[in-house]
Amino acid sequence: MAEENTKMKIDYGPLAGLIGTWKGDKGIDLSPEPDGQEENTYHETITFQDIGDVTNAETQVLTILHYRQIVQRKSNNEIFHDETGYWMWDAAAGIVMHSLVIPRAVAVLAGGKYLGEAEGNGDVVLEVGAKLGDPDWGILQSPFMRDKARTTAFRHKITLGKGTLRYAETTMLEIYGKTFEHTDQNELTRQS
Repeated sequence: MAEENTKMKIDYGPLAGLIGTWKGDKGIDLSPEPDGQEENTYHETITFQDIGDVTNAETQVLTILHYRQIVQRKSNNEIFHDETGYWMWDAAAGIVMHSLVIPRAVAVLAGGKYLGEAEGNGDVVLEVGAKLGDPDWGILQSPFMRDKARTTAFRHKITLGKGTLRYAETTMLEIYGKTFEHTDQNELTRQS
């Protein structure tokens, strides 16, 4: 009971609306292939769990959500993307952060300023980015990925409306001797 009372006092700021389970079946993935690009339609489940807060160096307070995203191709129901990470809110600085890892030996720490709700409709918009070599918001990858499928930039935008979560994500890759914009987008509805 004490733990529940503590969680209720935590201000998750713009992340509060994410908490819960979301499902969507309108996903479109455009990914690189040696001779062009491949398009996959997909369905997915994303679960955001409220973790609480942490204090860094006795001055910075972050409120934290842990998430897991499971993406399956519509064509055969196989999982082709499994991602886990955290969304964090630094209320004092007005910064939203997104850290993620995928089981391809790639990790990203993306960040951005939270500018408030979108004008007119009350939607909450979260937008973060990272670039290879950026001293604040960066990308770390294994030597193989760096040499064969280098991630150079990452952008993620979430728009949270009444019971809906829409996102668009772009990962810039250097792969197969060219630069490629790997994109994913979907619209999900709240399940719980």
